[in-house]
Amino acid sequence: MFSIKNLFKKKSGAAQPERRIDFFKKKYKKARQKKLTAQERKQRLKDYLERAGLQVNTQKLFKIFFNTAILINLIISGYLIYYFSATYGISWGTVVASMLVLWVLVFILLIFAMWIAFYIAVDLKIFKRKVDIEEVLPDFLQLTASNINAGMTIDKALWFAVRPRFGVLAKEIEAVAKETMSGVDLKTALEKFAARYDSVVLKRSISMINEGVEAGGEIGNLLNRIATNIQEQKAMLKEMSANVTTYVIFITFASVAAAPFLFALSGVLIEVVQNLGSALGSTTNVAATSGISLSFSGTGVTQSDFRIFAIVSLVITSLFSAMMISTIKKGNIKSGVKYIPIFIFISLALYTIAQGLAGKLLGFFIS
Repeated sequence: MFSIKNLFKKKSGAAQPERRIDFFKKKYKKARQKKLTAQERKQRLKDYLERAGLQVNTQKLFKIFFNTAILINLIISGYLIYYFSATYGISWGTVVASMLVLWVLVFILLIFAMWIAFYIAVDLKIFKRKVDIEEVLPDFLQLTASNINAGMTIDKALWFAVRPRFGVLAKEIEAVAKETMSGVDLKTALEKFAARYDSVVLKRSISMINEGVEAGGEIGNLLNRIATNIQEQKAMLKEMSANVTTYVIFITFASVAAAPFLFALSGVLIEVVQNLGSALGSTTNVAATSGISLSFSGTGVTQSDFRIFAIVSLVITSLFSAMMISTIKKGNIKSGVKYIPIFIFISLALYTIAQGLAGKLLGFFIS
């Protein structure tokens, strides 16, 4: 007997393969999206490295970082096993547990730190290329304007204006010329070139060139005006930088010269107080007439602890001082990265010298 119940059973049985097909379709779609996302990440990383002018295989780079992290972990593990077993006699179970924590946490931190350092280096390389492009851009635009006034078209004028002295800009213009020869629109190629660098000057110049080409105006005069404006802007920035030289000198003197000598004198003062306390004993009554009692018991701040505090403070002070000077002089922090190791080295060297001189002077006056 054909019933409504059997009818629904047949329908549900027929719908079950369709559900399975939909399930596999969704699963395949998700896997494809993940694959596309991984490809997009690789392409972004490749574009990022090309902006810095680097041709690096990311897989080989990851292997290098991986092997370096393993080597560092092996060195640390061997040292810790020898140190704990020889000094404290700790059991092997504790050592193995410590090694597991080391290989899980330290290994991940090492990989992360190496990638961060790599990205910082690439970012600084991109910034240097941007500065180099902005430096020679006015000369390039003036040479292009001369070619246009001589009767060349805009694309040929850009190509024939390329000179070896233009460096990074010459290579980028060569890439733009190759794209235009392959059929890409000049406007699209120039916009792609400007988008590769975070430069306001370059983007505005390319935008004005494209607008001038679309409007059909005199491109030669336009390029000369753009070049003149860029040169005037550079002159204004140099003038502003010269006006704040006093602040730069004050910050440099306070962080590099004054702070090391003050920390050295403070360290000598701590040593004097400790020697005085050990000479007077654990408890000494001073100025008995006034009833004031001074106690020299307790450890307080040791000389080694203060030395660590002074070094860390000098490093941090030098770091932020270099960043402040770079912001005042150049308008950004990246330009002052080269000053950071110089400031740190000079401040630590002066601290060591001042500490030695202060110790000798103290011994001379005491004797």
